[in-house]
Amino acid sequence: MYGEVHINGVKSHMPYGSYGFVDRETTLIGSLTVREFLYYSALLQLPGFFFQKRSVVEDAILSMSLGDYANKLIGGHCYMKGLPTGERRRVSIARELVMRPHVVFIDEPLYHLDSVSALLMMVTLKKLASTGCTLIFTIYQSSTEVFGLFDRICLLSNGNTLFFGETLACLQHFSNAGFPCPIMQSPSDHFLRAINTDFDRIIAMCKNWQDDNGELSSVNMDTAVAIRTLEATYKSSADAAAVETMILKLTEKEGPSLKSKGKAGSATRVAVLTWRSLLIMSREWKYYWLRLILYMLLALCIGTVFSGLGHSLSSVGTRVAAIFVFISFSSILSIAGVPAQLKEIKIYACEQSNWHSGTLVFLLGQLLSSIPFVFLISISSSLVFYFLVGLRDHFSLLMYFVLNFFACLLVNEGLVLVIASICQDIFWSILILLNVHVIMMLSAGYFRIRSALPKPVWMYPVSYIAFHTYAVQGLLENEYIGTSFAVGQVRTISGYQALRNVYDISQDSNARWENLLVLFLMAVGYRILVFVLLKFRVRNTISVRGFLQCSKKTKNPR
Repeated sequence: MYGEVHINGVKSHMPYGSYGFVDRETTLIGSLTVREFLYYSALLQLPGFFFQKRSVVEDAILSMSLGDYANKLIGGHCYMKGLPTGERRRVSIARELVMRPHVVFIDEPLYHLDSVSALLMMVTLKKLASTGCTLIFTIYQSSTEVFGLFDRICLLSNGNTLFFGETLACLQHFSNAGFPCPIMQSPSDHFLRAINTDFDRIIAMCKNWQDDNGELSSVNMDTAVAIRTLEATYKSSADAAAVETMILKLTEKEGPSLKSKGKAGSATRVAVLTWRSLLIMSREWKYYWLRLILYMLLALCIGTVFSGLGHSLSSVGTRVAAIFVFISFSSILSIAGVPAQLKEIKIYACEQSNWHSGTLVFLLGQLLSSIPFVFLISISSSLVFYFLVGLRDHFSLLMYFVLNFFACLLVNEGLVLVIASICQDIFWSILILLNVHVIMMLSAGYFRIRSALPKPVWMYPVSYIAFHTYAVQGLLENEYIGTSFAVGQVRTISGYQALRNVYDISQDSNARWENLLVLFLMAVGYRILVFVLLKFRVRNTISVRGFLQCSKKTKNPR
């Protein structure tokens, strides 16, 4: 895609807030109402105080005729259906209207809409255009009623312009080229039949078929020939000359340049995303509250299996197994959060495409909103496991256990984000995460002492990458460093010596804090990796900003 953008006769790019873009498949947040969704979008986009943005939201709701749905959940819940497809499409357009842009680009506004919803959508857009907002959208097929609402149309085939001008003039253009529209046929269907090469295959398959009214196709020649004829006719027509003249006048007539409307500050965006994510978590019981119940149920199961161990020397091996199983199985359970993480990434990608959000803002908001939920899981599960297994009864040791498990869950969340950012598919994300967790469990030092692992691959680097290693080490050092066990009547051994043949730990009393620090650094490191993946990932489509910015060097300047 190449060309130049002229605004009021000046070669420039469209500043922030002057345009909006609505993709064909826009990701909405189903757990928010229409009004809440638009309000949070306004908070992300617009500068100023919160109360000033409510009027903008109400105007957007009114413009897209969403008043009857303003307080309904977009995705519904177990007792109520979500919004129909047509209303969802209008919500996605309303999100761009909160900036009150001069131009809105819409990719297939009638995508997946039935005839009634499509007509209602076009009537709404027609009303919006009458307020002074320019609407430019792509469409592949429309009914006669919808076609009659267009002001101007541009017909394209394989990148070539076959017509651009008034809607009614298009019928005359086809007639002049030798392809008049039959009386009983929709103009849009006739145009599509004439310029879409896919119909050639259908005609070839059905060339021996004839209906009662004659031939199957209303176009009596090859589609490629029809396209060349229409293109040549348009280039020599008065419509093409009028377009060239209009472009020349617009580029020569200079006017005031558009200015950016300003955007919300980064701190405001982080606060808005954090609060919005917390609200989503409180309503998404399937992805959050059910996970909390599963974590507590897992802790209860492991705790009851390993209950009544006592504090004798013979219980050391079993206690190590209990801690390893608790950390490992809880980590695997975090895979249940993959759908929620993928949904957040899709929402971020949708908002980032129009600069409503940013990579760093998204990650900070996601981290801050996940901390209360992760801490709730860590403290509830830790209390259940800690007292059922009967670990050392000391408050400082219990708090370290909670902090260690909290850091472990934060690392897990970061790992899930990394895999989800790479795969962006539920099946592959879950499959890869399962394999990663199994590999980390094998190298964590429980099945074979870490120092005895094969040094290539398993010792270096896998055992150092596995967060299980540091989590289990820290918890065992927390439990056994500073303790002693009686061997016979006169001899005692330290907790380190008792554990030496079971698991590798350090004798240093500060080693547990070093392991905890490593876990927090890994949590930060994973999020830095996510930042890099989201910031510099290769996109399959050209960004809207790149499309709208003027190009300094063009092959065909306009």
